[in-house]
Amino acid sequence: MHSLDYALFAGYLLALVGVGYHFYRRHQGGEDFFLAGRNLGARHVGFSIAATDVGGGFSIGLAGLGFTMGLSASWLLFTGLLGAWLSAVWLIPRVKARETQHRFFTYPDLLRHHFGGKVAMLAALISAIGYLGFTAAQLLAGAKLAANTLVPMDFSGGDPLTLALWLIGGATILYTAFGGLKAVIYTDSIQWLILLLGLGGLALPFALNEVGGFSGLMSALPAQHFSLRELSPGTAINWLVTITPIWLVAMTLYQRIYACRDTKTAQRAWYLAGFLEYPMMAFSGVLLGMCARVLLPEADAESAVPMMIRDLLPLGLTGIVIAAYFSAIMSTADSCLMASSGNLLNDICRVRDNSPRAVRLSMLVTLGLGLLAILLAAKATSVLDAILTAYGLMVSGLVAPTLACLFFPQVGSRAALAAMISGCLTLLLLMADWLPLPATMVKWQLDPSVYGLSASLLVLALAHTVFVTRSSESIEVSK
Repeated sequence: MHSLDYALFAGYLLALVGVGYHFYRRHQGGEDFFLAGRNLGARHVGFSIAATDVGGGFSIGLAGLGFTMGLSASWLLFTGLLGAWLSAVWLIPRVKARETQHRFFTYPDLLRHHFGGKVAMLAALISAIGYLGFTAAQLLAGAKLAANTLVPMDFSGGDPLTLALWLIGGATILYTAFGGLKAVIYTDSIQWLILLLGLGGLALPFALNEVGGFSGLMSALPAQHFSLRELSPGTAINWLVTITPIWLVAMTLYQRIYACRDTKTAQRAWYLAGFLEYPMMAFSGVLLGMCARVLLPEADAESAVPMMIRDLLPLGLTGIVIAAYFSAIMSTADSCLMASSGNLLNDICRVRDNSPRAVRLSMLVTLGLGLLAILLAAKATSVLDAILTAYGLMVSGLVAPTLACLFFPQVGSRAALAAMISGCLTLLLLMADWLPLPATMVKWQLDPSVYGLSASLLVLALAHTVFVTRSSESIEVSK
């Protein structure tokens, strides 16, 4: 990269930190820090949701899947469209009505109102851990991108991945800790526009031109790379079960539901976010990965597109496109960090007043969790695997009680607790290879989260039946 590219990128990072400081000077309390005053419009929230959900993990991971499997990889983001629109129709009206009446602050507040403190505390713990892992995955994506683009090839000052991790992680943590949710949402809007311009408007046309257009791409890659049906049933189930249900339990999304001024505003934001994910981002990311497969066939799948951008684009444009990729990474990392911080401070520690002390404490907790996420990212290897692991924990532990809370209110807290514990334990035992599966199940190569969610739903139904039966028997005896 040329010095001009470095200057453009450095200016981008400084601008983000400046936005965070701008909102830091205007915070009026903890609610303003975490929920942006509950008065946001649909456009900024919609851009923020898409930027947060796609993020660097999916943009880097999606390009890597496009590199290996072609157009069928686009179905990964179709799960986002499905989750967003189902949430707009079925979830948001129910959640927003309760939030308006009870002034919820976090996702676990919804469960606390229905099931009580124990369920809410366990949900907060699962969510905080899951989002901490998700933040680490995004920072790892940023580090991989920086190590393959920003760090000079003759760099001899240590591990370039570690240096990049602290550079990107540090900037993200600073503007998030300073600015709170307002800084996150407004920077997300800008970052999403930069992402669309950088990837769809600059990187993809240059890459297609380099491979000889669509005809050159088609002649250079196997025919199955251009089919939308090259997706195994196991992979389709894994993506559908691991990713789509996250729209029911994501703390980042609940913060945005609460931050919207009313139900209609939130629904419009979710419809917009779904469209931005699929088809707009899905096919741009996949096609970039396919071009990288032609130009850099020996490269690592998740590093090929950043390397292609570094070597392909002319002076000045490289810095803009690299900033676009970083915008995706940071727009997810900041939201996930805010979610984990909110769970720890608001739900577990029960600090949620509107004093200046609460804002300072929120900043310190966010800063501390961000540093911990950097340390976790240093231990991870695959971006997409880290994301799906974090998703799996939240899906296995949180989907069943959330469905019961919103659609089956007769389910009690003991059944919800049993479902959460069984789902998480099943997931963890399978991930540690301590729980064997029958050969017929192994053949499908399903993700552990599929079994975790299935166990959670099954235990929810059984526990509810048992507790209701016992309750009825107790009433009969008392008579």
